[in-house]
Amino acid sequence: MKFATKAIHSGSDPDPETGAIMPPIYMTSTFVYDAPGESRGYEYTRAHNPNFTILEKTLAALENGKYATVFSSGLGALTNMISTLEPNDKVLAIDGVYGGTFRLFTKVFNKFGIQFETFTPRSLDDLEVKLEQKPKWLLFETPTNPLLEVFDIEAFASLAKKHGVATIVDNTFATPYFQNPLDLGADVVWHSTTKYIGGHSDVIGGVVISNDKDFKEQMDFLRMSLGVNPSPFEAWLLTRGLKTLAVRMEQHQKNAMAIAKFLESHPEVDKVYYPGLESHKDHALAKRQMRGFSGMVSAEFKFSLEEAKKLIQHFKFFALAESLGGVESLVNHPATMTHASIPAEERARIGLSDGLIRFSAGIEDTEDLITDLSEQLNKMSNSRKEVFQ
Repeated sequence: MKFATKAIHSGSDPDPETGAIMPPIYMTSTFVYDAPGESRGYEYTRAHNPNFTILEKTLAALENGKYATVFSSGLGALTNMISTLEPNDKVLAIDGVYGGTFRLFTKVFNKFGIQFETFTPRSLDDLEVKLEQKPKWLLFETPTNPLLEVFDIEAFASLAKKHGVATIVDNTFATPYFQNPLDLGADVVWHSTTKYIGGHSDVIGGVVISNDKDFKEQMDFLRMSLGVNPSPFEAWLLTRGLKTLAVRMEQHQKNAMAIAKFLESHPEVDKVYYPGLESHKDHALAKRQMRGFSGMVSAEFKFSLEEAKKLIQHFKFFALAESLGGVESLVNHPATMTHASIPAEERARIGLSDGLIRFSAGIEDTEDLITDLSEQLNKMSNSRKEVFQ
């Protein structure tokens, strides 16, 4: 099956008793045993639920993996994985991880002896020097949040394997529609399913996917033990969202490309970050590694911080909000919103300026989005001119 077909047909068949085309919501906390110690595969929803199973089968299929475990959130999934580490174990992360990831390691798990280091490799030799120190994981996002850098998954995973280091790739921005890290040698793919997979800004969730049966069993056990399971309804919503992922991602990408090109040509914009642009430093790698460039665009404007804040409060179709990947377009200011938990000096080190604005292109009509951007930028430009007249 091709991607769009798998998204609709993998994971479940019509209900055998009623013929319902969509799976029911198994909204139950517990399941009846046939006899003491003899269940029908489900005992308690904190451990397992049919809605989890359906969603996991579909997500694993879309990532070309064998096993998936779903969670209450993306950070819940990461918490579950971190719980496999021992005191003094080290996680090597490449700059550009989500602010909540940074916060979880530096504000929570550091107290338990988990070491966390972030850096930007300028070459594979740079990365090898770090991997020679034997961290447990190499963790990175590609494209990154919010600067949309693209890293070579195949090269990084190959080097990590050489040193016995597990590679974990956050594939939230690309989605399995545009990129499959397991096919490129990654050990684990991790998603915040809240974003594109859910796609409608109405559910929180997370997933990890691999080809390792032992890892799957470990993830299931820890999910049950830590209580980081989703509800059956959330799993059902995510299953529903997946069915339209392919068509949504095409429109997200179409709109993002139009926004990126518009902003790149606008006199009030200094720089645009979008891997689909030929001007992007990682464009060639993105074309080779990805099947498309997804729906996120970031830009540096020639406005002061206060002007930038004013701009993003007055769009008609770009709602000022955190998160991304929903059908509606969003705009945010990373330094004061999604990445505020990263210290200012660390943001400066990785190039995340106070003037950066991030756009999540929704699936509205492209022309309406460009008109909205154009009108608000023109108003801002005109108001600046009036000040100096």
